[in-house]
Amino acid sequence: MKLYDFDGMFDKKLSDYILNDNGKHKESEWEDLIPKLYKQFGDTFIKSVGDTPNGFYAKMSDTELVKALRTHLKQGVPVSEFLCSAIESRGAVDLLLPLLDGSGDERDYAISILGAESKALKKYMSLLIDKDSSEDLKDRCADFLKEKADEVAAEAVENYINGVEREYMLEIMSRSVIKSDKIFDILLKEFRTDPDNVPMHASYLAAYGDERALKYLLDKIDEEGVNFIEYRELKYAIEALGGEYTKTRDFSGDPYFDIVKSHEVSATDVFANLDGKN
Repeated sequence: MKLYDFDGMFDKKLSDYILNDNGKHKESEWEDLIPKLYKQFGDTFIKSVGDTPNGFYAKMSDTELVKALRTHLKQGVPVSEFLCSAIESRGAVDLLLPLLDGSGDERDYAISILGAESKALKKYMSLLIDKDSSEDLKDRCADFLKEKADEVAAEAVENYINGVEREYMLEIMSRSVIKSDKIFDILLKEFRTDPDNVPMHASYLAAYGDERALKYLLDKIDEEGVNFIEYRELKYAIEALGGEYTKTRDFSGDPYFDIVKSHEVSATDVFANLDGKN
């Protein structure tokens, strides 16, 4: 199979373009211009190829496209967005799924192209609970699982009960749209029994959207020992669920409050200076 380093070709053309630009464009302008030039390059005829990058891949079958991806990775030839876009446009899900069990590069590209594809969720969950998976890989899998939380909610509950990656499972459960007393009870129990992570568990209750949590959030925010960071997250969760907390609280001396206030003052000073004020 003939492989082309389209990104390398583009970089060469871009270098020539910048060299001949003679400083007409500022650095900030190049940041916006380069993606546009790259997109245009996809439809630019390349004599050595006999086609445009997009045209070259358009002539391939779904199987050939996925084979091209694997060959690029195996031989260390850069994979262009043109190839990835061509595969994604075909919806070649069944051909991509085996790559999730392939090399690290094959898996990473497959995840990027498949996204929150329902057929990939089972594999994402297995990667998430695999002790050998990196935190970055677990985070990527969790993000897509959260998008389809209702489809994996039962498995998330089971993993939670079995003590497997509980924090990830709580986050996934909190994104469920179809309500469940079991999930609500789990999220509420964690909120009430984990005093060291109040903001996180409050955010899960807010995301879940069950108004029954309001009573417990209001009780918690009223406690004297609540610090400023906890207070802010609790207040957000209360408002997200349609409630309101109007009691005035004094956080003078709270280290978190002092840090936040000092940052706010710094930001105010910056903007004042930008306006030419003292």
